[in-house]
Amino acid sequence: MSDTLVADPTSTDPTRLSTLNRYLPVWIGLAMVAGLGLGRALPDLNDWLDKITIGTVSVPIAVGLLAMMYPVLAKVRYRRIGEHLGDHRTLGLSLVMNWVIGPALMFTLAWVFLGDLPELRTGLIIVGLARCIAMVLIWNDLACGNSELGAVLVAINSAFQIVMYSVLGWFYLTVLPGWLGLDTQALDVGLWEIARSVLIFLGIPLLAGFLTRMLGEKRKGTEWYEQRFLPRIGPIALYGLLFTIVILFALQGEQITDRPFDVARVAVPLLIYFAVMWFASFFSGYRLGLPYDRNASVAFTAAGNNFELAIAVAISVFGVTSGQALAGTIGPLIEVPVLVALVYVALWAKRRYYPAPGSDPATADASQPSTPTDRRR
Repeated sequence: MSDTLVADPTSTDPTRLSTLNRYLPVWIGLAMVAGLGLGRALPDLNDWLDKITIGTVSVPIAVGLLAMMYPVLAKVRYRRIGEHLGDHRTLGLSLVMNWVIGPALMFTLAWVFLGDLPELRTGLIIVGLARCIAMVLIWNDLACGNSELGAVLVAINSAFQIVMYSVLGWFYLTVLPGWLGLDTQALDVGLWEIARSVLIFLGIPLLAGFLTRMLGEKRKGTEWYEQRFLPRIGPIALYGLLFTIVILFALQGEQITDRPFDVARVAVPLLIYFAVMWFASFFSGYRLGLPYDRNASVAFTAAGNNFELAIAVAISVFGVTSGQALAGTIGPLIEVPVLVALVYVALWAKRRYYPAPGSDPATADASQPSTPTDRRR
């Protein structure tokens, strides 16, 4: 078996994973600790990192995310993407979870848990409006989701984000609170700011992944590309993830340690949000009869958020030291460990509820290849 990022469906057996994949929670925990320690040991790190930005985009974070996403997008079989565009049940569920349920749930949680903290409350709502277009691909890949469908859902979210983010921000921060007799907040965000985030964090790695597959298959053939090339670049995704985590925690190390109570108050609604979104989406997909790989893609897309955009918006509108920016940066700090845990939940659900054809669901062996079938067929 290739030593790559869950390149094979049978790799959900922990004894057959690479050391890097098998101990992923350990590496992520160490990366968090390293980031916090780095931030405290180097007080001027924030100022230094702030100098290497393009607009409001942090170059180090962008480098980590691009390294993380490139191998995943290089794995996508782009010729098969069209097959998923006709799956109306899957696309419909994803759109409802991302653009109806997600923002409404985060708005509710923000007011319930942070009603007395307007800056953190607004920052949390901003996070809820930014649907995931980047890191979700690695969670989808780790959980053996459908790579082609994941790319389709991310592309759809990107298009909706450019058009709807400002509109939803106006609705959830100004219109809806006004209807309910609550405090209102303006959010002035230009379309270019949103489009720039999409182009950098999705457009660049998507183009690189597409060109890599097209040129690699043309010159060396599909077998060489998938059996030899992809295993070589696969670990880069996890190295990029760990690098990004170190930078994120280093940037916010001082805030996290100096304002632990505020961090905890923001963390609680975020934990509830990620759990509710993932389980509600996965259960809905299961009830709709979606095969495991498509169901996992929808669930992780629904649960994740585009923290890059949320942080950029918070900083540009309210300032780098604002409570809104702090809430935005707490988002990925909670999202990363929670969604890693949900990857393991997904793999357990795959063995429990999507057993191999002809096997007993109650005794399905985790080491057996599990090819989910559409129960409606």
